Amino acid sequence: MNVNQLRRVPLVAKWPVTPCRNASSKAPRPPKPSPKISKPVAIKRRQVTAPRQHYQERPSPQGTQGETANAETTAKPGHGIPPRALTFLGMTALTISTYCGYLYASYTREVSKAQTLDVPRDVSDRYNTTAATFDADVELSEKAMGLGKKRRDLVRQARGNVLEVSCGTGRNLPFYELGERRGLDADGHATVLGCRSVTFVDLSPQMVAITNEKFEKLYPTFPATFRACDAGKVEPPSDIARSGAKTKEGPVYFDTVVQTMGLCSMPDPVATLRHLGSVTEPGSGRILLLEHGRSYYDWLNRILDNLAPAHADRHGCWWNRDIGDIVRESGLEIVEEKRWHLGTTWRYVLKPKQSTGKSQS
Repeated sequence: MNVNQLRRVPLVAKWPVTPCRNASSKAPRPPKPSPKISKPVAIKRRQVTAPRQHYQERPSPQGTQGETANAETTAKPGHGIPPRALTFLGMTALTISTYCGYLYASYTREVSKAQTLDVPRDVSDRYNTTAATFDADVELSEKAMGLGKKRRDLVRQARGNVLEVSCGTGRNLPFYELGERRGLDADGHATVLGCRSVTFVDLSPQMVAITNEKFEKLYPTFPATFRACDAGKVEPPSDIARSGAKTKEGPVYFDTVVQTMGLCSMPDPVATLRHLGSVTEPGSGRILLLEHGRSYYDWLNRILDNLAPAHADRHGCWWNRDIGDIVRESGLEIVEEKRWHLGTTWRYVLKPKQSTGKSQS
């Protein structure tokens, strides 16, 4: 087979034909098919985003100290107090410090003023001028100290013929249970509860008038007695003998004596308590006290002592009296004793000693 015969052999597309080894190297090679020119197609490249790093890389030890501090500041999220909170705390601290400074300045001024005052022992006449504004003056402080509940718990124990001394402007009036009824006492024994009669006494005529007006609005149909006199000289009214526990031939007593915040303004509180014990029924009678005076703590007592003259001159109250000493000197028997507010609020339930009852029988 020669070269011309090879040229006549049709080429098969599927199987390429390789020239024979014996063929001449000068034979022309078949032409290459020209490639088809296709239109360029735009290829959309996918944007590859770097994965989020869940940790902060440590700065290179080769960097400078300033670069390291900047890298840590930028990398680590802040965990400090927000600026608004810092501003609020700063304003609060400034307000508290300013108020404490004001209190200290006022305290120093009052102490220096109190040292120059010559206040008499009897300051009860101050209530004649403060009667009109007394309720407004003490309302906020009594609510803050919870004295309303303490007044209620004390007055609810009143029964029978009741005497309230140092009645003031009648702040205990809403807590009385007027009208007798049968019920059970604290020990579960059958007894008579409620008030049979009520007598109100105070040294200030202006305060007695305010109490009378309040009582008529709260209990318009219940009779009561109002007196402007010294509690150390009060005697039971004669009309309670007909409804009281004693007979007409025997002495007349009060079944319950109530006094709240009164020992601080009395000229002679010990003598007053002794007299109240003499007009209280010897067997089952009770004297109910809610007072304010000296504290458990010496530092607070020093404050009370320093401000006592100025406070008594303005409000008619010696708030540094030792209520415990007054009660013990009176000779009355202590049934119950409680204290609150750092020891400045005292509650007593007292009764006359049996020897007193025997001497009067």
